[in-house]
Amino acid sequence: MAAYIFLLFAILTRVVPHPGWLNFTAVGAMLIYFGARRPWREVVAPLAALIAVDFCLTTFVYHYAFQPEAYLLTWAWYAMAFALGRILLRARTSVLRVAASAFLGPTSFFVLSNFAVWAMDSTGITYARTLGGLVTCYVAALPFYRNDLVSTGLFLALAFGVPVLVRRSLESRTPEPVPAPVVGRNLRS
Repeated sequence: MAAYIFLLFAILTRVVPHPGWLNFTAVGAMLIYFGARRPWREVVAPLAALIAVDFCLTTFVYHYAFQPEAYLLTWAWYAMAFALGRILLRARTSVLRVAASAFLGPTSFFVLSNFAVWAMDSTGITYARTLGGLVTCYVAALPFYRNDLVSTGLFLALAFGVPVLVRRSLESRTPEPVPAPVVGRNLRS
């Protein structure tokens, strides 16, 4: 249930108006968390929801023609982030594993998506079709990468950390059971 609530929250972080440069959403963290907490057969729900959000934002908010082929890499990454959560966090969750996921998720998206932007610019107008153009493309995306790292780290820390803190708090408040007094002993030999 928590994974589906997190899905709704992540969608809200995408659709609530915010400056384009902010790029502070819970999408990557939600996909990693969803992968860690839900079985493979349930991957369709977050993927379908995020694909629908991509369509609605592109068509109705940004007023561009929707071209599914432009999103294939993003959608593949959605599935990859889900798999990352399954692989790193399903069997065992630790601070180190959560931190690794918080780093690997945004980093993989940064590397893949910016390479695709550079490679698909057939005209070479935006980024030259050279190693320098590729570096320029990555450098231009660094502020987005930074924000994605911070947001994914923060939301993963909250998603995995808050339940642990609540559980520990409840355990510390639970009084130790008091043993019943021993009344009359049976002293048989």
